[in-house]
Amino acid sequence: MNGFRRSFEYIQDYVSIYGLKIWQEEVSRIINYNVEQECNSFLKTKVEDWQSVYQSRTIPIPKFMPVGDGSVTFIGRLAYEIQRITDPKNTIYVDATNAWYDNKTAQEVANLNVWLQLQEAVDIFGLTALDRLFCFKIVRELQYFLRAMKRLNGKPDQKSPFRKILDDFAKEVMSPPVLIADARKLYSSFTNKLQKCFEPTIRCVMIIGQIQLIRRQITRELGTASKYDSKLLYNTLQTFNQTLLAEVRAHYRDPTKAFPGGEDSSLLDDITPYLESTGISDPLTKIYVTTSSAHSYGISCVIFLFIISYLNKLSYSKKVDTLIKKPKVLEALDGAPFVVGTLTLLRQFHADNTTECLKLLGQYIRSMVQSGPANP
Repeated sequence: MNGFRRSFEYIQDYVSIYGLKIWQEEVSRIINYNVEQECNSFLKTKVEDWQSVYQSRTIPIPKFMPVGDGSVTFIGRLAYEIQRITDPKNTIYVDATNAWYDNKTAQEVANLNVWLQLQEAVDIFGLTALDRLFCFKIVRELQYFLRAMKRLNGKPDQKSPFRKILDDFAKEVMSPPVLIADARKLYSSFTNKLQKCFEPTIRCVMIIGQIQLIRRQITRELGTASKYDSKLLYNTLQTFNQTLLAEVRAHYRDPTKAFPGGEDSSLLDDITPYLESTGISDPLTKIYVTTSSAHSYGISCVIFLFIISYLNKLSYSKKVDTLIKKPKVLEALDGAPFVVGTLTLLRQFHADNTTECLKLLGQYIRSMVQSGPANP
């Protein structure tokens, strides 16, 4: 890719055309078209080939047959391969080195150089397209979880067995919030009741956590490339973003102050693609889906019970300074994706649910310490 780009730059002076501009526009068009077609599988209303704003009758972009992994375009195959080599079932993510290691041989399988090589191979447009595709994948997993929660909760006027379990648990631990006398027995009884509900949830959480870690690496690479290649653009966007945030916070502290651009302004929506393309964003704080009361009933209790049910399958490793799954655990489980996936799940609900979940975790730790070791 770099060789082709340099060739366009080289000939532009001889034929009096804007070679680099042509290159950037066409590469952007091709990649955006491919990611648009790849994302069709996540959309109810598909964007057909003739409807695409990136397709052209004069210079058509060819469309190839899908391959065996279910991907429609090369962007999908690239995303699939990245997920395959960083699969939590076979790897351990170590945050200190920002790398994935094989959980059997301890060999490094992916590190920061992977994202640099990707940037050199598919350019900034390709990395941005990958980031967008991974967002769609996260939304799909979150929608699976929300649909499952809605189904378990049942109709609002009917008390489903799932709601009854959550209500019973809330009565035991929240009224009043004191230390639990027989903590091990109480917590294990409720986690056992909900174990079947947690089996599909752990799959969603691990996929979300894995993709969020990948997105964080892509964002870091985009930020590094922007600082190096477009320092003025990066600093301008960063300053503009900080100014907008300051004005938004001031508006909500004092509603008499004007909202940036007006209440109906699309300014925030317009600036977001630029911020994401330059790496001025944090995937871990992003809200991907909207939730309602049908999804959020007892969600703090659900996520708390989910956390403690899988906590026994993880152990702290001094060697890599992180949580790893225990040797006999067969599930696709790793500490970092588990924590990040659970955090992302909580982010989709009101902040009070996160606070409530942390309170339950604090109560759980104090109660377990008071109960003493399981096998003294």
